[in-house]
Amino acid sequence: MGLKDLKIGDLTAKIPIIQGGMGIGISLSGLASAVANEGGIGVIATAVIGMNEPDFARNYLEANIRALKREIRKARELTKGIIGVNIMVALTNFGDMVKTAIEEGIDIIFSGAGLPLNLPEYLNEKVKTKLAPIVSSARAAAIIAKKWSDKFNRVPDAVVVEGPKAGGHLGFKISEINDPEHSLEKIVPEVINALKPFEEKYKKEIPVIAAGGIYTGEDIDKFLKMGAAGVQMATRFVTTFECDASEEFKKAYINASERDMVIINSPVGLPGRAIRNEFIEQVSQGMRKPFKCPYHCLKTCDFKNSPYCISLALINAQRGNLQNGFAFAGANAYRAEKIISVKELIDKIKQEYDEATK
Repeated sequence: MGLKDLKIGDLTAKIPIIQGGMGIGISLSGLASAVANEGGIGVIATAVIGMNEPDFARNYLEANIRALKREIRKARELTKGIIGVNIMVALTNFGDMVKTAIEEGIDIIFSGAGLPLNLPEYLNEKVKTKLAPIVSSARAAAIIAKKWSDKFNRVPDAVVVEGPKAGGHLGFKISEINDPEHSLEKIVPEVINALKPFEEKYKKEIPVIAAGGIYTGEDIDKFLKMGAAGVQMATRFVTTFECDASEEFKKAYINASERDMVIINSPVGLPGRAIRNEFIEQVSQGMRKPFKCPYHCLKTCDFKNSPYCISLALINAQRGNLQNGFAFAGANAYRAEKIISVKELIDKIKQEYDEATK
């Protein structure tokens, strides 16, 4: 049988896998282009993308715009496949990142960490960029679809539903993370149903993409059978040669055990899933990592009362300095055994899928 393709409007990915955007330098052009070359949708994360620009601290907005342009262009040189960007609503430079991505002709924008209620206002008739909000409930999906329908006379081109087993910042309260009522298995069918009236009204399919804790071909089979059109996977792509993180960051996944997967309170006011290390232990014991907020990168960050700067911690981790940072990771990160190529990984996932569907 094999994996079927994923259609989002006039875009067709040969396999129904979107590589999730992983912020602060984990998924840039290297990983995104490798995934696109294997027939999936590769995604560049825009959060703090200018981290390596020489004027980053002085000139935050321009450094990020410059870096995003460069990464999109680099990805285009490396692949003819589908390239998307992930732009968090909570970013203070959200509008700049959206405009830049559209100007560069990006195929699709994924947007979560808040409700992207006004995202369509950046498009005009000529722009072919697809828009896919990321939600964690049917209610959020319906609110976005209704707002877009009323205000812009359009609906999302796809909707990503992220469950509580995802890595990084989560759209759930701590009490909801292990509650079966909020499991991905429960919310995927609810989102599909919530979007049906909008599909009927606009006579177009709104593919629903399942995300958060999806690790194997067997997982993909399960969610496709539930009615999802595809899946988003991020964690499993970290331990590939092409992932843009340092080797030390990847090794944090390989060396982790199941009990190292912890939920932390992030300075941005959301729970996050990460790999326990000394930095996280020190913060949880009340030790502060003094800093001045250099970037003002997130609207929701309570930097005055925060024990550390989340951007600095994640930049350090991306570069391999895990004494002064930590790795965000999905619930299954501890299952990684070794670093392999994206091609090998996709072949393995296809094989797992074929075995599950026999």
